This record gives sequence, C-alpha cells and structure tokens, in this order.
Amino acid sequence: MIGRLNHVAIAVPDLAAAAAQYENTLGAKVNPPQDEPDHGVTVVFIELPNTKIELLYPLGENSPIQGFLDKNPSGGIHHMCFEVEDILAARDKLKAEGARVLGTGEPKIGAHGKPVLFLHPKDFNGCLIELEQV
Repeated sequence: MIGRLNHVAIAVPDLAAAAAQYENTLGAKVNPPQDEPDHGVTVVFIELPNTKIELLYPLGENSPIQGFLDKNPSGGIHHMCFEVEDILAARDKLKAEGARVLGTGEPKIGAHGKPVLFLHPKDFNGCLIELEQV
C-alpha cells in the first residue's frame, strides 16, 4: 500500500541554524521556509537525490511542534512520510486493521499541496507516520 519514502521530518529549535547546517556543512539544496498555518509549523525542505528532509519549526502558540520541542529541546526526528496512491482507500484499510488516524480522520492539505493524514505513533512502533497522496 505505501509507496516511496517522501520525507523524514525533524523538529528543530532554530530553523535558520538547522537549514544553514544542511546547506553549508552538508552541501544540500535547501528550499526557503514556508509557513503552514493549518498545521502550526514553518517548514524548510532539503532536497536529496532519493528523498527529502523536512525541518519543522513551531508557528503560533498552539503549534504541536512546540510540545515536541518542550520534551526534546535539542530537536529530533518527528515523523516519516510515505506516499500512497489513494489516501482515502489507505485510511479505510488502516482503520479496518485497527490503526488510529489522528484528527478528524479526514485528509488535510499538506506542505506539498496534496492531501495528508497522520497515523498514531503507538500503532507504528513509536513513530508518527504521515501519508501523502501522490
């Protein structure tokens, strides 16, 4: 059901410093920051030959990333995103298998302008999973 790994998301306490580290130290292609108010984050995508890294930084007082950073002040891996062809079919299959879909269960538009859903980390070995329709 899942396709390729779209990105690995890392919550960071300093977005500019993290982006500069990937660009200057590692020599990666770093895209400009983009605010995603519906998700409470500012993101920077780092393009790699085989996938992307998504740097996450809190946007607004109710950002879910702030809670993550409060528990992990140095930052850390927040989630992995996998591509799916049909997000509603994937959701329905996962729910039938007992997986919990976060939020209302209805897809939201993600940072790439495509529908996304998140799956509860307790159902996937402690890892928050994002599904993105391609």
